[in-house]
Amino acid sequence: MRVISGIYKRRRFDVPPTFKARPTTDFAKENLFNVLNNYLDFEDGVNALDLFAGTGSISLELVSRGCDRVLSIEKDPQHYAFINKVMKEIKADNWFPIRGDVFRFIERCGETFDFIFADPPYALPNLKEIPDLIFEHQLLKEDGLFVLEHGKDLQFDQHPHFVEHRHYGSVNFSFFR
Repeated sequence: MRVISGIYKRRRFDVPPTFKARPTTDFAKENLFNVLNNYLDFEDGVNALDLFAGTGSISLELVSRGCDRVLSIEKDPQHYAFINKVMKEIKADNWFPIRGDVFRFIERCGETFDFIFADPPYALPNLKEIPDLIFEHQLLKEDGLFVLEHGKDLQFDQHPHFVEHRHYGSVNFSFFR
């Protein structure tokens, strides 16, 4: 896992080979953040939420780029422990991993975010419902941006909050506002 840009640029962290999570590829992550730079100024007080954080790759990139606060939600204990290890290694005081179920978090969360990223397992049965849940529970600030990573079989262009779709190899991102 490599940090693309920011204060931790070029730092590498070895993800244990036993992990079930598939980190977003460097190619897809770099292109995603190139697009995100048109939507957000990460150094301008961005409060971010990373759902299904997995290895913490996106959270780490957000911290590196200057987000004020990054919350990472991850259910798997091994992945959560790895995220904590990386967080402590870089001494990030603005990165807050939470071990728990994303859907319970969404239901109970009482705050809003400038940026939300979700990278659920592609085979998750209710993956298509995630954008509706984000907006129903009002987790996104008025000018905020939500990005969902998903497989090629899903289309969100009819969703009322859909903005655009990008794909990089087998990785697809749908953007919502």
